[in-house]
Amino acid sequence: MAYVTNNDIEERLGTAAYVQLTDDAGTGSADTDKVDEARLGAEGEVNSYLGRRYQVPIDLSRHAEVADVLKSFVLDLVEYRLHARRPPVPGAVSNKRNQAIAWLDRVARADVVLPSVDPIPENSATGISAQTSSNERFFTRDELDNL
Repeated sequence: MAYVTNNDIEERLGTAAYVQLTDDAGTGSADTDKVDEARLGAEGEVNSYLGRRYQVPIDLSRHAEVADVLKSFVLDLVEYRLHARRPPVPGAVSNKRNQAIAWLDRVARADVVLPSVDPIPENSATGISAQTSSNERFFTRDELDNL
């Protein structure tokens, strides 16, 4: 599931910049393959952070409350990726990317919680875990070595 569309990207950048940043052939129109590459890369990057805690991709039709924030951060990453094709990247664009990555990192570390998004299900492949409880040890390893 896509977090943004190519139309969202064009709206964010404006048509002139959208074409300028993607038209390698000089045709005067945007190269949608370049836009798709930047969009899919940015969405994959977002999922790589969110996937540490949530099932990805996030189903925005079920979790509309997070759609706007994810869209905004994905667009920040796409904008950076497209500008990086034509260096230098403007400082404001780099700052937005850095803020997006910082937020994604906070989500991955559980400092920020996405409301009502499905957590990662328990993985049965990790095996059975056991816990024990007992009284305090009578002998430590060092004491046993000295016997």
